[in-house]
Amino acid sequence: MLNYIWLALVLAAVVIGGLNNSLKAVADKAFEMAKFAVLDTALPLVGIMALWLGIMRIAERAGLVSLLAKALRPLLRRIFPDVPAEHPAMGSMLMNIAANMLGLGNAATPLGLRAMQDLERLNPRPGTATNAMCTFLAINTSSVQLIPVTAIAILAANKSLNPTAIVGTAFFATLIAATTGVTMAKLCENLPWFRLPAADATSSPALPESAASSAPAGAEKSPVQEAASLQPLRWWGVVVLTGFGLFAAWLFCRFAFPEWFGLAATAEQLRQGPFVRMVDALSRISIPLLLSGFPLYAALRRVKVYEEFVEGAKEGFNVAIRIVPYLVAILVAIGMFRAAGGIDLLSGALAPVMLAVGFPPEMLPLVLMRPLSGSGTLGLFTELVKTHGPDSFLARLGGTIYGSTETTFYVLAVYFGSVSIKRTRHAVVAGLTADFVAVVASVFICKLVFGS
Repeated sequence: MLNYIWLALVLAAVVIGGLNNSLKAVADKAFEMAKFAVLDTALPLVGIMALWLGIMRIAERAGLVSLLAKALRPLLRRIFPDVPAEHPAMGSMLMNIAANMLGLGNAATPLGLRAMQDLERLNPRPGTATNAMCTFLAINTSSVQLIPVTAIAILAANKSLNPTAIVGTAFFATLIAATTGVTMAKLCENLPWFRLPAADATSSPALPESAASSAPAGAEKSPVQEAASLQPLRWWGVVVLTGFGLFAAWLFCRFAFPEWFGLAATAEQLRQGPFVRMVDALSRISIPLLLSGFPLYAALRRVKVYEEFVEGAKEGFNVAIRIVPYLVAILVAIGMFRAAGGIDLLSGALAPVMLAVGFPPEMLPLVLMRPLSGSGTLGLFTELVKTHGPDSFLARLGGTIYGSTETTFYVLAVYFGSVSIKRTRHAVVAGLTADFVAVVASVFICKLVFGS
């Protein structure tokens, strides 16, 4: 389906640009976005990927990924029945979902790319997305969001009296969208036009973990075998981890409720409820604790943390380079369409229909831009807040929509590009359906909570 969407964006950009004499702007934007895809997106991702893949390697070797997968095995087995319960993909997907829920974009993307690599090892049809991949992408494009950090920051910067008012509306909108995305993925995977083709006889998926014991001598151990061969924690190791856990709890309380420790709360914290404070504190301390806690636990189990980190980080460069062609393709097409005025044209054509069904036409540009460009949507949302006021219904609706939807085409291009998937099957349908439901739910919930 991405083939048709990509072609439609490019052709529409040229036709619209030719009609309104903006072909030069279309051509300039194509080269600008090609440069942006490589220099401003893929290359900066190298360092971030190296960091998180190194940490994930340590977590695997310490047995933490397997422990995480076991903890949520009943739920994950229902959502991903094709993935073995002990496979590293379960832990990788879980960590990605958790990072998305906390709004940790710098961590969520590398963890998601790692999960796609783990899922690809189970793929008997190289180049074709598996059911598990499509379901995982549906979850990513409609991830439950505890706190829409960016939207709140824009409202706060424009002096909103209650910038966190959208926390509840965005949470319930994403919950409905995520449920819809997963349901749509499950329904579509059995439809005739999305059904998996016969497996390539020359390729074979990764061996299940139970069969890993029959691997040739000298082969690298699987994460499950590695975890089984780890030395148990000694009593002093348990003491060290307990101390680290108490320190983490102290940090959490200090950030969430500074007044307990004789510190002054910020003006924003004074306007926040206890739940928002706790989630915000968890978001602030989670990355530092992960970067230190995983290596500490691994070291206490005799894992050579530096060597394992370096081995995992080596893959970061390869993954970032692998996604370059996919990024260039999708970002150039989107940039050309925007430069030609396609978004404005669609907004004008759809405005009467949206007004008739009770949807504010002022929101159309933001809604149409959201699946295509995160930076473009952010600019439109900022303009909306400045025009109508940070505490207006439209600003809160825009913040809810921004926090409950995702740049679907960018996510699909990056995630599928990292494992060279060309046939995306029903992932686009599931992602766009989740986005549409998120917008409808946002309007309904915001009217219910804030009035119109």
